[in-house]
Amino acid sequence: MEYVYAALILNETGEEINEENVTDILEAAGADVEESRVKALVAALEDVDIEEAVEQAAAVPASGAGGAAAGGEADTGADEADEAEAEEEAEAEEEDDDDDDAGGEGLGELFG
Repeated sequence: MEYVYAALILNETGEEINEENVTDILEAAGADVEESRVKALVAALEDVDIEEAVEQAAAVPASGAGGAAAGGEADTGADEADEAEAEEEAEAEEEDDDDDDAGGEGLGELFG
């Protein structure tokens, strides 16, 4: 989670989200920095509008079942599209990690 928090801090302060800046924040916080995770995060966020993603996340209820009942089927379709996009990004990152031979744990581990 600290990797995501570093990206959110950079976004909030208007700084560029790049490997050097993410690494600097993590090191300043005393975290053990894994270069492969930093690279995966930066690559995954390359085409993401973080402000929009935060707004969408804030609008989603904490309970998946309650959200489907309260939000109707239109929200379900949007959620499925978001999940499909996230899976595509994860698959792309896995391919990149395979090429690097860095022993990366995949994009899913960044958020776990």
